[in-house]
Amino acid sequence: MVQLRLADFGCFIGDGRWCLKPASSIGTLYGQALHTISTVQVCDARMPGHDQKPGSKKNSMTQKELHNQRLLKEASNAYLQLHTRRHFLKESAMGLGALAMGALLGCGRNTGTTNPVVFDAAHPLAPKMPMFPGRAKSVIYLHMAGAPSQLELFDYKPDLMKLDGQDCPQSLLEGKRFAFIRGVPKMLGPQSTFKQRGQSGLWISDHLPHLCSVADEITLLKAVTTDQFNHAPAQLLLHTGSPRLGRPSMGSWITYGLGTENQNLPGYVVLTSGGKNPDAGKSVWGSGFLPSVYQGVQCRSEGDPVLFINDPGGMDRDLRKASIDAINEVNQQQYEDYKDPEILSRIAQYEMAYKMQISVPEVMNINDEPPYIHDMYGAKPGSGSFANNILLARKLVEKGVRFVQLFDWGWDSHGTSAGDAVDIGLVNKCRQVDKSITALLLDLKQRGMLEDTLVVWGGEFGRTPMQENRGGKTMPFKGRDHHTEAFTMWMAGGGIKKGYSYGETDEIGYGAVSGKTTPFDIQATILNQLGFDHEQFTYQYQGRPFRLTDVAGNVINDIIA
Repeated sequence: MVQLRLADFGCFIGDGRWCLKPASSIGTLYGQALHTISTVQVCDARMPGHDQKPGSKKNSMTQKELHNQRLLKEASNAYLQLHTRRHFLKESAMGLGALAMGALLGCGRNTGTTNPVVFDAAHPLAPKMPMFPGRAKSVIYLHMAGAPSQLELFDYKPDLMKLDGQDCPQSLLEGKRFAFIRGVPKMLGPQSTFKQRGQSGLWISDHLPHLCSVADEITLLKAVTTDQFNHAPAQLLLHTGSPRLGRPSMGSWITYGLGTENQNLPGYVVLTSGGKNPDAGKSVWGSGFLPSVYQGVQCRSEGDPVLFINDPGGMDRDLRKASIDAINEVNQQQYEDYKDPEILSRIAQYEMAYKMQISVPEVMNINDEPPYIHDMYGAKPGSGSFANNILLARKLVEKGVRFVQLFDWGWDSHGTSAGDAVDIGLVNKCRQVDKSITALLLDLKQRGMLEDTLVVWGGEFGRTPMQENRGGKTMPFKGRDHHTEAFTMWMAGGGIKKGYSYGETDEIGYGAVSGKTTPFDIQATILNQLGFDHEQFTYQYQGRPFRLTDVAGNVINDIIA
């Protein structure tokens, strides 16, 4: 029997090209296949029962006859691969030939946009110029994982207090989806006291007394919406532009576009607090399809700043350097063979890891800060607190890190326990972050850094004006369910207006009535302040240009100073 395979018709030569065997050789192979089939068929014809009349029970094809047909079809396909270019290009080497032809014809080419960002695999973190002069050079993003209640912090609704304890109107429930609310819940009035703060008169609750003192430095976005009501997808949407895994995070995009000003530190650093990572996991600071050198580097404010940053016992710096040089030499040889830019990114990451062993412990040490700074932030060296992290964030941007992402876990307020009640747990979380966030703004301002550092604060969605009744039952504590229709974020510095409020919700804070803002608008505005047109800032992947804002988003021009 002759079994035909692609290898029978040619092979890959050293430089990756496909080489066909001579036509005479393939023709001979095809002839052998046909001869084998005819021989088998003749033998089958001599077998007892082969001459059965039509209608006989034994008239059905035998297993050997079916096999002969399949063999004939395989030979025919092999012949087509030799004589028809289209068939050969489509089938050979998993379709790579067809892809190459498509590239020659311009298929998948990005002809509608102009992306000035050029990826230099040998120096992926080298500083780059933005598309246009940006107002900000770096970003500190403060994400309160779990979604703080805007109705207790920034969105003052006295009419909601009048409805406290009453049944929720059906108009607010019909056609709506909630994570846990079932049946008819009760309305829940604000569990805090509001006042107008500063010369701007922004409404901020007494849960944030320190932030009230810098109300004239921030812009409130009070009508932010989302289409995801579960934590992980909502966090992914806000930080990667998609509720599904696989897209690069905002920090990765920004580091890809701008590089970093300090070649001894990562361009994108992540700090977590609250005892847990965000629900979406480390994907919210992953690099997705961008080169892996742009993913966020998670550092710690307690213990070693980066795991395994110290050399093993018995290995000094010279031996460490020699081992990295040897590894990179092998990687360089592999790059010469395959020309895969990810290999150069791997080399750059080894070099960065070596540099970080000296630079990271230095910059992550807050002991060298004067006592008044520790008091200002409420920082305590050696603890893994939000206050320590936010002080580190200031130090990192001061040293040239492009994007610093803080995640503080524990802001969910369902009312299942005192820890997640809007009148107990939420108050405690505010006390943990209020002083240090205010200190960050004041410290950046006194150092002349607030002008070119964009600070962003917010969660992944909002909370309902109704009290949660999980499973239709009364909760033991006061809490609110997840809400997609409206929540509040704020920005400061980096060319954003001071003491400004953008967007409004209805009289009970249920939905946006003006200035509706989406996660894509937030992303577009952040990129704009850094000097990027979010529609032109793309990366070619799988045959089309991808961008952080996908196919949506508008810059919120009303909040730009």
